[in-house]
Amino acid sequence: MIRYALAPIAAALALPVMSIPATAAEVQIVATNPVIELSVYEQIKVEPDIVTIGAGVTTDAPTAVEALRRNSAEMQRVIDLLKARGIASRDIQTTSINLNAQYDYNRNTQRQVFRAYRASNRVSVQLRDIPRAGEVLDALVSGGATDISGPSFSIEDDTAAKADARKGALERGKKQAEEYAQLAGYSGVRLLQIGESIRGNSGVSDGGLMMARAESVSAAPPPPIEAGLVSTGVSLSLTFEMVP
Repeated sequence: MIRYALAPIAAALALPVMSIPATAAEVQIVATNPVIELSVYEQIKVEPDIVTIGAGVTTDAPTAVEALRRNSAEMQRVIDLLKARGIASRDIQTTSINLNAQYDYNRNTQRQVFRAYRASNRVSVQLRDIPRAGEVLDALVSGGATDISGPSFSIEDDTAAKADARKGALERGKKQAEEYAQLAGYSGVRLLQIGESIRGNSGVSDGGLMMARAESVSAAPPPPIEAGLVSTGVSLSLTFEMVP
């Protein structure tokens, strides 16, 4: 949490010339009147400009070496397909690689029987052209991806949205504090301290989860994708002094 303490100018002038200025978090403000402490959250909804899709390939083979080799070749085909469709390397990220032995349970012998080695590889793909999401999903499955997850929508730069949320939260907090002050018989308020917490960083919104076997959907049309809106916001902790 970021905290800002607003000290009176007179207090700053009273400091010795050779002293080291205190940081905002170290400034002690003494209120002579009752104070109001508020927590205000302001949320802003905006259109996303990035969609993230997860794609994975799973391969079984008699040996660990063969399983990993086949899986690597299949995932490379998927990655090459993505790049051929204009997806930049920086927007393709490997998120997991796994290799495990698979066993079946034999009820007659009550023992685990080795079946195969299973290798899996997953990548995360970011698209900056959201209308292409359905096309890319279809291409991933056609190219050999055995499972798909997502889509997840986000904002690449939510600075402006955060600024709007910050302004709205402060204005609403001050209005609430003034209402409390008037109810208590005071004429107004003076802001003493601001604490900020960021919520919804980058405005991520999970659009749901899709799992599909390649052989079952390769002939299907691209799935429709609707981006909707994503949320980002700022939470402020405000301290006001009520003034006569």
